[in-house]
Amino acid sequence: MNKKVTQIISLMAVFGCIAIATTSCGKKNPNSPGVEFMPDMYRSPSLEPNMAYVSIINGKQTGDTLQANRLPVKGSIPRGFMPYPYANDTAGYANAGRYLHNPFKKNDANLAEGEVLYSKYCVHCHGAGGEADGLVAAKLAGPPPSYKGPVLMALPEGKMFHSIYFGKGLMGSHASLVSKAEIWKIILHIQKLQYPNGKEVAVTVADSASLTAAKVDVIK
Repeated sequence: MNKKVTQIISLMAVFGCIAIATTSCGKKNPNSPGVEFMPDMYRSPSLEPNMAYVSIINGKQTGDTLQANRLPVKGSIPRGFMPYPYANDTAGYANAGRYLHNPFKKNDANLAEGEVLYSKYCVHCHGAGGEADGLVAAKLAGPPPSYKGPVLMALPEGKMFHSIYFGKGLMGSHASLVSKAEIWKIILHIQKLQYPNGKEVAVTVADSASLTAAKVDVIK
């Protein structure tokens, strides 16, 4: 090997040893990692989530607070969430009864789920048969009306949904307890209690001879 190259390698080795000795020895903090190369790669200056940061100048807090989590834009809704369009007032109640209809079919699966939900959230006041004879109803200042009374028998399903969603009278809101789909299935079970054989309404049917009254089952 060339003598000059050997000298260069020897000098590099000596300077390397000196550099190691000066950077690794004599540290007052035994936990120090030594000289940090490009510290931004592992000491991130970015804001951490769910944290609030304050501005400090000359050891004193200035009062300026920076919240890492930003508020969503006004009108934003969570992915997959459908807001309820009717307000909790008289007009909203009326519009719900006029325009809101159950999107779920009255089949065995939906009825079975509705019955289970009813037994969890409704039976203690309204009773197993909807007669307002639940164990809690007897202790209320005024028991809820029977589902089989004339008022609730004629109540549109949209108003039922609105009442369960926002609450009505002594009944509080169930919006945080059951989903919109579950409310509709509860309503299916309530309608089954009201009309075990299906709801019937009188309609007029025209034929070639005369007009005759007929009854058609509107809840399948």
